Amino acid sequence: MTNDEWGGKLSVTRHLSLVTCHLSLVTRHLVVFFLLFASVSFSQVPKDQPKPKPTTRILFVFDASQSMYGRWQSDTKFDLAVKLFSNILDSLRNQTNLELALRMYGNQKQFPPQDCNDTRLEVPFGKDNISRIKHTLKTTIPKGTTPIAYALSQAPKDFPPCDNCRNVVILITDGLEECGGDPCAVSLELQKKGIMLKPFIVGIGKNFREQFECVGTYFDASNEKEFRNALNVIISRTLNPTTVQVNLIDVYGKPTETNVNMTFYDNFSGLVKYNFIHSFNAKGLPDTLDVDPLMTYDIVVHTIPPVHKDSVKLTSGKHNIVGIEAPQGYLMFKASGNSTLKYLPCIIRKKGRYETINVQQFDQLEKYLIGSYDIEILCLPRLMVKDVEVTQNHTTTVEMPLPGIAVIQKSTNGYGSLYQEDKSNLVWLYNLRDNQQQQETLYLQPGTYRVVFRSKYSNLSSYTTEKTFKVEPGQTVNLKL
Repeated sequence: MTNDEWGGKLSVTRHLSLVTCHLSLVTRHLVVFFLLFASVSFSQVPKDQPKPKPTTRILFVFDASQSMYGRWQSDTKFDLAVKLFSNILDSLRNQTNLELALRMYGNQKQFPPQDCNDTRLEVPFGKDNISRIKHTLKTTIPKGTTPIAYALSQAPKDFPPCDNCRNVVILITDGLEECGGDPCAVSLELQKKGIMLKPFIVGIGKNFREQFECVGTYFDASNEKEFRNALNVIISRTLNPTTVQVNLIDVYGKPTETNVNMTFYDNFSGLVKYNFIHSFNAKGLPDTLDVDPLMTYDIVVHTIPPVHKDSVKLTSGKHNIVGIEAPQGYLMFKASGNSTLKYLPCIIRKKGRYETINVQQFDQLEKYLIGSYDIEILCLPRLMVKDVEVTQNHTTTVEMPLPGIAVIQKSTNGYGSLYQEDKSNLVWLYNLRDNQQQQETLYLQPGTYRVVFRSKYSNLSSYTTEKTFKVEPGQTVNLKL
């Protein structure tokens, strides 16, 4: 490869008895010691602790504006919505890891005049507060206007700080924004900040899909049955466990790749939601992950280089399988003669690309996506190896000529450079450190070199010294300046 590519019977019986007794004691001690050691050792083996399930917090934003007094099916919109909603609340009484809260708008000030700040958290988050929510709804009289954007903007105050919670907003309304606010903009901002997940909206009596699709997931409820079904679907999507299995596919179409981190990003906000290091379960299948079904995900598999799969939508309450192509092979380096080199970095780039995707040490085995790579070995002078092919489950070995080592010792600080002699030309390779470092060790390819040096304390250029030396494969040259 060229530079350009590259321990009388009685006494005996007594003695034996003593020995036997001694050995018995030793054996007992050894057994006790072993048991104690084993007990300590096994007790120190870490056990996997499952992560606690997050608490789901649902904030109901309920419309109590004057228009909710309008007739709808067999009763007023408000009374029917409260009745059907109360039935849903009763079904949630035995749910674990669930907290509910109620915010209302339009329930404090009579319209007219219009009060666009007419919203209040009536029942804060807490356990076993369903009866309180039902009572609040039952005793409310719709009277005011519809400040949807302002009500949504107050949600951050409603959700207390929590490290392991998922925040869901369900808006129930019979009309549109009446205070000039922008519910879409407010919803987008809260989602981007990670304050809440994409909200659900149930529109009563009239189809507002076009106006509310930008706010969240809209459900039309033109009659009582649709309203009941909408609430059931929303609760099901929110609470039913959803799992996902990520298959990392090899070149043969089999899910054999594993042991690599996967980052799940919220597609909308760009926030990191999960990190999972891929593994196989006891059956040899990709492990099952519990994830939130209310988001669309961008998944990054941190292979080298990384693999992306964007806009992954999951089906709530189901086991989802996501396939991502990530075929990989191995790459390692060696010097001729089976010699091991350490601390010699190699730059890895995709074929024909300039960006560095990894810096791999010479004594390191690393995994890469299959494909062609260009490699730069950072010995001096540098070696360029083009078109290195990494194939499925195979270890590609890049071999270079055995370099030598130059140990350059300086008696004083100073300025200097290392050059390779190429016929009558000097090719610059390296500048010596001019700080307190008195010795530098460099890997050099076999060849002839020259070092040029001047002490930091010499103020005449004529005090410059030169030394020429030759480097042989596997040999160390000590050079004193």
